[in-house]
Amino acid sequence: MTEKQRFIAALERKPITGRVPHFELVFYLTMESIGKVHPDHRHFNQWNQMSETEKELLRNDQADCYIDIAEKYGHSAIFVGAPNNTMDEQIKFYNLVQEKTNGKLFVMIYGDPTIAIPNGEDMLEFSAMCADEPEKVKKKAQAAVDSHIREAEQIAKHPGLVDGFAMCSDYCFNTNPFFSPSMFSEFVAPYLAQIIKAYRDLGFYTIKHTDGNIMPILDQMVQCNPHALHSIDPQAGVDLAQVKRLVGDKVCLIGNVNCGLLQTGLEEEVVADVRRALQQGMPGYGYIFSTSNCIYTGMPLARYELMNKIWREEGIYK
Repeated sequence: MTEKQRFIAALERKPITGRVPHFELVFYLTMESIGKVHPDHRHFNQWNQMSETEKELLRNDQADCYIDIAEKYGHSAIFVGAPNNTMDEQIKFYNLVQEKTNGKLFVMIYGDPTIAIPNGEDMLEFSAMCADEPEKVKKKAQAAVDSHIREAEQIAKHPGLVDGFAMCSDYCFNTNPFFSPSMFSEFVAPYLAQIIKAYRDLGFYTIKHTDGNIMPILDQMVQCNPHALHSIDPQAGVDLAQVKRLVGDKVCLIGNVNCGLLQTGLEEEVVADVRRALQQGMPGYGYIFSTSNCIYTGMPLARYELMNKIWREEGIYK
């Protein structure tokens, strides 16, 4: 099996042999690891001033960065961003990535129109709008879903271009979701279910990410039928073993090595937490190994590489 095939088997909760699949939603430590600047939309601010030669060099550099990290650390999937917002440029970049990987890695892109936690500047105004003008909020939510479906339909015209969508709207704080369960069922769940169904109907896989305490809305998210949930956040008290018991027969789980321990914990605490995640996630399949967020700026690379070493040695299905 290729890494892509193993990743898809995990998403579909099918038995696999060998190592449990592994990936990181984002890996920011590329300069330290492979000497390349991490891909970022800000690198393309001068895109319209570039010659075609410059554009091609930048496309290749960015694609290679994603792929080199995946190959170095044994990742089964990559989450890529295109260098330009036009659909033509997105398609050109995704084609380049597929050519370079020879179709052996699962390639996902961003695609989440659902309402996330508003930023601090907008939170009060948004909360008032939900109370005073709920239909206005729902109209905007529907428009966002419709727009994302149209974009997905364009991508679907190019079979094999993209394998799935990473849906990264965050819903939860460490204590509770931003919306109460009843409000989540009104303002988020119907639109989450719509976009997931549309993606599935077009042949794409869906990975729903949110940090924080998902437990009050876990049942609703699973009912929306994503292929996987990421990141099963232990820093918010989310217990992987419990989530596995509750919904592991319905959805693949991705996570949940504690990022806080990777950054500031003792080495023996990191080792124990990595082993815990493997031991809780692997039984019964339907599990993809990762951190509880991403490999973010400021995390010691040595800690991730310790985590990766344990996975290679111990995350193996017999």
